[in-house]
Amino acid sequence: MHFHKSGSLSLVSFILFLALTMVSCEDTLESQVMVYSNDFTTLDLANFENGKLFIFRQDTLLGYYHNEEASVTINELPGHNVLKVEVELWIHDSWDGNPDDGVSGPDIWYMQVDGQDVVRTTFSNSPCESTFCLKQSYPNNYFRQNDPKSGAIETNIPGLCLFGAFPRYTTKYRISKMIRHTAPSVKVTLGDELVQTNTADPACDESWSVGKIEITTMVVI
Repeated sequence: MHFHKSGSLSLVSFILFLALTMVSCEDTLESQVMVYSNDFTTLDLANFENGKLFIFRQDTLLGYYHNEEASVTINELPGHNVLKVEVELWIHDSWDGNPDDGVSGPDIWYMQVDGQDVVRTTFSNSPCESTFCLKQSYPNNYFRQNDPKSGAIETNIPGLCLFGAFPRYTTKYRISKMIRHTAPSVKVTLGDELVQTNTADPACDESWSVGKIEITTMVVI
């Protein structure tokens, strides 16, 4: 195939146009403001619904929770079009992940922004051997098959209650989500749907807590 000279110039111009278009469509962070940060060391639960604190291995944590929700509401946000929410999540004891047997799972945890799910996933603290491995969905949303503790930042912490004498039964995650958002206030809700019908004390068998939560507004163009 042969191109006339004018056709070659048109092809080059088209390629340049595509390159410029791709560059111009990249998002640029214009500004950001951290509007809320709480690691609970000051025992501050202002703006929280169902907020409660406890001490676990010398850390002050929000929690612990079993089939409950906790929410924080922040008002008078600066102008923004993107919201970043970061949560340090602690998963305690015998979470079973994905199995949908109505007895021990699925063990679902979720995060909502203004009532809409931005995370809906499962976690597993199960050992993972060739003959036994209860998968979890995280770091994806439910339903995906990932190994227990996938995406964790710390895995060798003892359990809180049922497995308090055993290492590797509390797993720590850092969950970060960016959401399109322009409203002047925001409500972030953390909650779970845990299934554990074969124990007399479900909250001792499976629970979760939060070590830190941060909310940042951003202007992205």
